[in-house]
Formats: sequence, structure tokens, C-alpha cells
Amino acid sequence: QVQLVESGGELVQAGGSLRLSCVASGIIFRFKTMAWYRQAPGNQREWVAQITSGGGTTDYADSVKGRFTISRDNAKNTVYLQMNNLKPEDTAVYYCNLPGGPNQDEYWGRGTQVTVSS
Repeated sequence: QVQLVESGGELVQAGGSLRLSCVASGIIFRFKTMAWYRQAPGNQREWVAQITSGGGTTDYADSVKGRFTISRDNAKNTVYLQMNNLKPEDTAVYYCNLPGGPNQDEYWGRGTQVTVSS
């Protein structure tokens, strides 16, 4: 059974930093592309960042480029999202995502709340 468990969200002041973690189980993690999404109140869930299985390729939404860094530790089955220079508009529930594909279902974690105060 696939499980994705996020942690690290909290209340932080604007300009601060947080690191989110997502621990995966039930999959061969080192073979999987992973992603982070977020959803602010009243908004649709939006894609934030993605990292390929070996960590060699990353991609970011324009809104976070230069401030957020996605990384992974395949030995720990963990994907991270380092968030720097946080802004109030980064306030959202952040979700870990295992993208679906031709032979793979999509999975989501339960999310972790990030609140950035101005």
C-alpha cells in the first residue's frame, strides 16, 4: 500500500524559511518522479515543483522559482521542499504527489499546512 506522509509545515513570518519532508512507503522510491503541489483556501490545487527519480532534473512553477528547492534522498525514501524567502501568498496546504502514468496510479499525501504571516 502506497503512503506519502508530509511534515514540516508551520507558521512562519514573511521572509523566513521552512523545509517540508515527504516520506514514501509501498513504492520503489528511487525509480519514481515525485512532485509537490499546494492549495490555498478558495483556490485550485496547483503544481509547485517536480524532481526526477535520480534527482538530476528539477522543475518549478514560476511563482516559486529561485526561492524553493526540491530535492530527494533515495536512501531515506524522502523528498524535500526547501522554501526560502516565504511570502504570505505561499500560505497553503502543501501536498506530496506521486504522479500517475500508463502503469501507475497517482497518489497524494494528506498535506501539511504552511502559513506565512506578513
